[in-house]
Amino acid sequence: MKVVRPVAPPFCPHRRSGSLRHKTPPHQSVSALHCSTLIPTLPHSLPPFDSQKQRMEKFSIFCSIIVFSVFSLAEAGSIGVNYGRIANNLPSAVKVVQLLMRQGIERVKVYDTDPAVLRAFAGSGIKVTVDLPNELLYSASRRQSFAFTWVLKNVAAYYPQTQIEAIAVGNEVFVDPHNTTKYLVPAMQNVHAALVKYRLDSKIKISSPIALSALQSSYPSSSGSFRSELIEPVFRPMLEFLRQTGSFLMVNAYPFFAYEGNSDVISLDYALFRENPGVVDSGNGLRYFSLFDAQIDAVFAALSTLKYDDIEIVVSETGWPSKGDGNEIGSTVENAAAYNGNLIRRVLTRGGTPLRPKAELTVFIFALFNENKKPGPTSERNYGLFYPNEEKVYDIPFTLEGLKGQKFGGSTPVNGGTTAATPVAAGGNVSKSTAGQTWCVANGEVGREKLQAALDYACGEGAADCRQIEPGATCYDPNTIEAHASYAFNSYYQKNRRAMGSCDFEGSAYVVSQPPRFGKCEFPTEY
Repeated sequence: MKVVRPVAPPFCPHRRSGSLRHKTPPHQSVSALHCSTLIPTLPHSLPPFDSQKQRMEKFSIFCSIIVFSVFSLAEAGSIGVNYGRIANNLPSAVKVVQLLMRQGIERVKVYDTDPAVLRAFAGSGIKVTVDLPNELLYSASRRQSFAFTWVLKNVAAYYPQTQIEAIAVGNEVFVDPHNTTKYLVPAMQNVHAALVKYRLDSKIKISSPIALSALQSSYPSSSGSFRSELIEPVFRPMLEFLRQTGSFLMVNAYPFFAYEGNSDVISLDYALFRENPGVVDSGNGLRYFSLFDAQIDAVFAALSTLKYDDIEIVVSETGWPSKGDGNEIGSTVENAAAYNGNLIRRVLTRGGTPLRPKAELTVFIFALFNENKKPGPTSERNYGLFYPNEEKVYDIPFTLEGLKGQKFGGSTPVNGGTTAATPVAAGGNVSKSTAGQTWCVANGEVGREKLQAALDYACGEGAADCRQIEPGATCYDPNTIEAHASYAFNSYYQKNRRAMGSCDFEGSAYVVSQPPRFGKCEFPTEY
């Protein structure tokens, strides 16, 4: 997870909906199913010489088996965790594996291929997703021999003792300031060729996590579409690759960012999977009861627009911080417990989404531990489910068995967890003056020429308010292209109500959650 993330689509309450069309039993309690409706001819199948009592006993046992099977079918999803290690106080990998096994967590995603970590998972039965980092995309795309060597040393050497099930090639590549987008698909193809060479292609899948900023439109969900400039050069070839290899699209989805930046219009209950009246999607009539489902269905809709309805989604990152800065609205222990606890219940018991009711989602929660060396706002160091001493930040279960009788409306924090200073009303009705804000700034690494073109557009056709960066005006100093472009980009972004795609300028800008600092210039948050 990056320190600075493009904000997720606003997904305001008047956003999506859809009657929850689940598979037959997932949204019902199993007790609501009459066994006789499942096996109406069962009594006639019993031997004729059995007594009535024997027949009833056998029927009861058989019915229990059927109901148990139906309950198992309702387990339509799988929960994993992201095991990040940007910290200097974490337990050893061996202890981490033991912790995961005690908690019943059967999947883990790591951000590299550290030998000590991969060796620790050997024989554990835990399925592992490894990462080929963004900085290696260039080499993996340009030299097939590099990809072959990388797979041999970092994957084949550990498989099958370590049950590596997937390789994430890059992470949120489209918002990588080093502009590695063009290397993504060739790198994926070369890594797959390596899997074929080592006869692992039928065992291990390849994908690449995308951020929601890859969507050009996401509100309402039914209008979901990918950014137009990425479709032909990246998305079509990538999705075709996923189809041909039988793989899935990895998506990083954070309702927290949408709520944080729009808490005046998004219900906290809607963001935390709590009881709420739902939101109807004006495009397809579906009613949504959670922001998470709305975000995932926007991606499903984008896939459908390109005729890739057969591609499944794995949620490679999602989570909620237990602590944040004063402007990081909603970052409390109670809200983190509610989000992750209700998310686990939703994934393990309720099947797919309103748009894809038969989808079986695999969801990786970010993150396993609080990581004390992560840069950026306070929230970045407080996404953990556990403290480094292996104690829970808040008490939530990770299995169906543990979920029985549990409610996550505002769980009591354990082990001295603390909350952010800013209160959040139960319905998310936070005043605009205290609501979390985001700004748009220039990406100086794209070069002066590209920034100048984007600046010209913002101040011209884009109708940004650029009066304050004219000579003699308040924000003229510092007189640099990056400072002036940042002011103009932010003006455009705020005028467009921070809509998805309004802070991009073909990679020349990105969103930040802290006020930009350029001399004495103050960047507005609304117009």
